[in-house]
Amino acid sequence: MMYLAGIDIGTSAAKTAVYDLYGNIAAECTKEYPLYQPRNGWAEQDPADWWNAVCYTLQKVTAEINASEIAGVGFSGQMHGLVMLDEKDRVIRPAILWCDGRTAEECDEINALAGIDRLLQITAAPALTGFTASKIRWVQKHEPENYAKCRRILLPKDYIRFKLSGEYFTDVSDASGTQLFDIRQRRWSEELCSKLQIDPSLLVPAKESPEAAGRVSKEAARRTGLKEGTILAAGAGDNAAAAVGTGVIRDGQAFTTIGTSGVVFAHTKAPAFDSLGRIHTFCSAVPGEYHTMGVTQAAGLSVQWFRNNFAPEKSYAELDLEAEKLPVGSEGLIYLPYLMGERTPHLDPHSRGVFFGLSAMHKAAHLYRAVLEGVAYSLLDAYEIVSATGPQIDKMYMCGGGAKSRMWRDMIADVFGTETTDMSHGGGAALGAALLGGAAGGAYADLFQACGQAVKCGAVSKPDQNRHERYHSYAKLYKKLYQSLKEDFKMLSKLQREDGSAF
Repeated sequence: MMYLAGIDIGTSAAKTAVYDLYGNIAAECTKEYPLYQPRNGWAEQDPADWWNAVCYTLQKVTAEINASEIAGVGFSGQMHGLVMLDEKDRVIRPAILWCDGRTAEECDEINALAGIDRLLQITAAPALTGFTASKIRWVQKHEPENYAKCRRILLPKDYIRFKLSGEYFTDVSDASGTQLFDIRQRRWSEELCSKLQIDPSLLVPAKESPEAAGRVSKEAARRTGLKEGTILAAGAGDNAAAAVGTGVIRDGQAFTTIGTSGVVFAHTKAPAFDSLGRIHTFCSAVPGEYHTMGVTQAAGLSVQWFRNNFAPEKSYAELDLEAEKLPVGSEGLIYLPYLMGERTPHLDPHSRGVFFGLSAMHKAAHLYRAVLEGVAYSLLDAYEIVSATGPQIDKMYMCGGGAKSRMWRDMIADVFGTETTDMSHGGGAALGAALLGGAAGGAYADLFQACGQAVKCGAVSKPDQNRHERYHSYAKLYKKLYQSLKEDFKMLSKLQREDGSAF
């Protein structure tokens, strides 16, 4: 029997899954770790927590199979996170994550130094708080002693591959999200490094996602149960890996994923650009090709926040059952899911979550349903822009933890007005990572063979026209609310800075 292993470094947990060549799960294990918010709007993690979780999950899955039969290991990971290593490969400071919003001033500086038009030409985006370049600049300014010690900059999944192999690499999809990568040339931009005074020697080589990028070391084999010498793929950023895991590797194919963040993602052979920078175009996990995507910062995070704080005794399934009894629009309650600022379409780190229309008649179930609907409206913003700038979307798949909710899948279909296909139980980032590992290890000729053989579709949700029209009435008001509150968000942020409670 030949196996493939996929390691996904998420924001809330590490997941390791082992599959056969046909995409059937042989073993899987997930281990959670904490997210630290030392100040309002900050988000950090300890890379040691990722590594410990990966060791734990690998030990569990390799105990269930013959590890010598793993042809390759692939990686998926939360994008943009800044991991800094010193000359002895020690982590210098906690990793600053994708959802950290402290770098608004640094983004303004980057836009001024590089020029927004030039940034759009090279990276397809203006400077954003989520991207890695602004985090590096923040450390340069606020922690110069840490920057002076830095000898390597890695992204989260690449730190795990380094721990497994002792070798430094990234891949082109993850590198695209640093804002230091020329996506057309598929290489680091010397121009941007020079303008931002970032030493290019800190950046590691970028490979195509299915390429081999090291082998398991003797020490890592001892810690994890993997066989020494097992091939490791370059891997991909979480959404690029999820695209492989859902079979979205050709023009016209797209998926919506609901994890901690929410993403609408479409594959394209050629780069697609939005002149306003509201969506991102990155190098795809398919060599030589691209993808375009819109992101809402707090999708599953909004649901997790609500449950943890207001209904910890209930499961998500129980909350769904209660919310299903309510009508479209949650009886006049609208939620803006800006708990961590927002990317698509607003590019606004100051925006914050809002319940609008709250009255004495509303109960917890109303708030929960409003959260689901608010995330769906935010994803609709992304869907409309992605559809307008890229290839025509003819298939929409769904994956991620939130897609396990039948109610939420049906809601997305109704809000988009588009048929969706569930991939949440058999597809997604972990499978995509494993298929990249299989391609690197020679189990498949290419990703097209891998996806054709291993990716399987699930249940289909068809939109209801009446609900679609009703949702769009609420979505129009949802869009208007941000415009009405935009300046108020800035004022609130200013007040918090004056109080010393914000970044």
